[in-house]
Amino acid sequence: MDDRRILENVDGNLHESVVKIAREFERGFEAVQRIPLPAVTIFGSARVGDDHPAYVAARKTGRLFAEAGWSVITGGGPGVMEAANRGAKEGGGFSVGFNIELPHEQHTNPYLDIDVTFDHFYARKVCFVKPAEGFVIFPGGFGTMDELFEALTLIQTDKVLDFPVVLFDSDFWEELLHVTDDPADAVRHVHDCYERRCATPSPAAPEKADAQ
Repeated sequence: MDDRRILENVDGNLHESVVKIAREFERGFEAVQRIPLPAVTIFGSARVGDDHPAYVAARKTGRLFAEAGWSVITGGGPGVMEAANRGAKEGGGFSVGFNIELPHEQHTNPYLDIDVTFDHFYARKVCFVKPAEGFVIFPGGFGTMDELFEALTLIQTDKVLDFPVVLFDSDFWEELLHVTDDPADAVRHVHDCYERRCATPSPAAPEKADAQ
């Protein structure tokens, strides 16, 4: 894992590390230049099968974007990423996967016109944003959340302009984001969540075996 090696390395070859990162950005940017525009980046869980509602919806979303003349970019892996790339191909569009080298789970899906595997998350993130006109974000885990808040930070700091972020599956995202203009509603929402949590019994601790 190159990211981990760099983060842990305190006395390595600085020049070699910088050159390697620069080459990775160059390789990513070369791939970005080959993407027909406009393009959309779609994120979501790697852990859903092809019968899961998120997979079905992402596949349709990818197909509809392709039929509208958009390229579809994902993280190139399984689950929602595969679904969106698959839909793009089925819609006759251009399909891109910017993958990442991980110890588990992140194999490349077979529905890609461009397939680039990165060693560093930050180089990969830049390539997600650089060609995209917006993000569509399906339910997912920590990686999906990281990509969501990366996008929101870029928007808030004016690094990207007129950049839409669509959160797909209202039931899933409602638990994360509660939007209001009413102070009383803000208090009520936090209080109600607290009351629900307090009303849910904690799992019983296993009883200790009697000392022999």
